[in-house]
Amino acid sequence: MARYADDLALAHMLADTADSISMARFRALDLHVESKPDLTPVTDADTAVERAIRATLARTRPRDGVLGEEFGASAPAAGPGSRQWVIDPIDGTKNFVRGVPIWGTLIALMEGDQPVVGLVSAPALGRRWWAATGHGAFAGRHQAAATPIRVSGVARLADASFCYSSLNGWEESGRLDAMLDIIRTSWRNRAYGDFYGYMLVAEGAVDAMVEPELSLWDLAALIPIVTEAGGTFTDLTGRPGPAGRSAVASNGKLHRDLLDRLG
Repeated sequence: MARYADDLALAHMLADTADSISMARFRALDLHVESKPDLTPVTDADTAVERAIRATLARTRPRDGVLGEEFGASAPAAGPGSRQWVIDPIDGTKNFVRGVPIWGTLIALMEGDQPVVGLVSAPALGRRWWAATGHGAFAGRHQAAATPIRVSGVARLADASFCYSSLNGWEESGRLDAMLDIIRTSWRNRAYGDFYGYMLVAEGAVDAMVEPELSLWDLAALIPIVTEAGGTFTDLTGRPGPAGRSAVASNGKLHRDLLDRLG
């Protein structure tokens, strides 16, 4: 933990800043919303949060790169390095726009191609989750009120609570029949969506969460939290890490079954 203690403390400070900005704009009558080229929404809160995080990182971590959903990649001011912060200023922007409280800021630190620190802050839910490699995973309102979290021990899909984002992406990827089979087999299924399903997996409230297509900023912060909570996080081929841009997150006991069904 000592290796990443300062980075984790910084991630919490960044999240505090993000929370203050985003909560001030949540359900604001003058919220400004535009459509990006991919037709997904972006609000003035998304851009303001990312600008604020980038400004702090430029001052406190000049040797680290930054990748954010709204403004892309920035090289380190002090020259090339192997560390990069990955930011999703508001994950769940569609929820944010509609006044649904399930949205959050995702902050990750990567060394090379591996996420080593992850933090998710969902201020409208009054909850935060975080982890660092070798440190374990925790949840609470803030770092001083930390509770260790752990994945479930459910070993059969028939006994499992299964989570997914939506069915549209699975249909587009040609895996809709496989998804429907999992849904029919599982004890319970819900589409919590975005970051939230993964955090429920890390807490042991849900047993698995899957998504067919994601960007690095959607994934990076989630991986340390799920894996440090004892779970398994791979892409659809079973490869660990974020490179595959898809996600199968589970308590580990269900993982092989899910990969076989989705393969």
